[in-house]
Amino acid sequence: MAEEVLIENDGGVRIITLNRPDRLNALTPSIMEPLADACADAARDGSVGCVVVTGAGRGFCAGGDLKEGASAKAMAPPSAEAGSRTEQGFTRLRGFMETARLLHEMPKPAIAMVNGPVAGAGIGIAGACDLRFAGRSATFLTAFDKIGAGGDFGSTWFWTKIVGTGVARELFLLGEKLSAEEAFAKGLYTRLFDDEALRAETMKAAHRLADGPRMGFRYMKQNLNNAEDWAFEAALDAEALNMGLSTQATALIWREANKPKGD
Repeated sequence: MAEEVLIENDGGVRIITLNRPDRLNALTPSIMEPLADACADAARDGSVGCVVVTGAGRGFCAGGDLKEGASAKAMAPPSAEAGSRTEQGFTRLRGFMETARLLHEMPKPAIAMVNGPVAGAGIGIAGACDLRFAGRSATFLTAFDKIGAGGDFGSTWFWTKIVGTGVARELFLLGEKLSAEEAFAKGLYTRLFDDEALRAETMKAAHRLADGPRMGFRYMKQNLNNAEDWAFEAALDAEALNMGLSTQATALIWREANKPKGD
């Protein structure tokens, strides 16, 4: 059986690929667990300066696989130890959703390389990344209304932050499928490329980030995350602290890299 999550290292760039191309990389427990593990490993691996998430074949991620998703058979009978099936389902899904938290909070940039349709939980994964580079064959669909669901993988939180509550409510409540051009116009995609140029352009940006001032990007991302929720004065305090930490760390790294040989 083929690996459902592929890991590739390209210099300081870690590429994580969802590998169920026959199902547009729709999510099942067998792919969600190793995906969360792959993101955790990328977050703690000091050799990784940038993370790229993408899908195999002609799609990024079609959301949860309704045909092969988590079933009641995978859960223990309700008991005092295991809890109800609802409680077990919550614990299981919340663990899988660590993927979104890790991509958002890891101290290094993350790029979603959207190479085709993205829907459902897939828009949560894409939204968790710092940047979203899309090919012209990409589409965008919340899809949760189609199954009477509220949204998962941080999707409602990320997209409210990215495009504002008005556009986010339009996306989720109306559930209209957007073309790559329409999604780019709304600010859902950071950059839009011809399909044949998508990987090269994404990797160019990823290497620029991985080869750049990693400690600077670490604290820059922390500041940007703080800005989503913190009061202004608290954000100013953190910026002042992180400015000193980042510049000192960058200067130290530069001095070590440029130290005359033999010192």
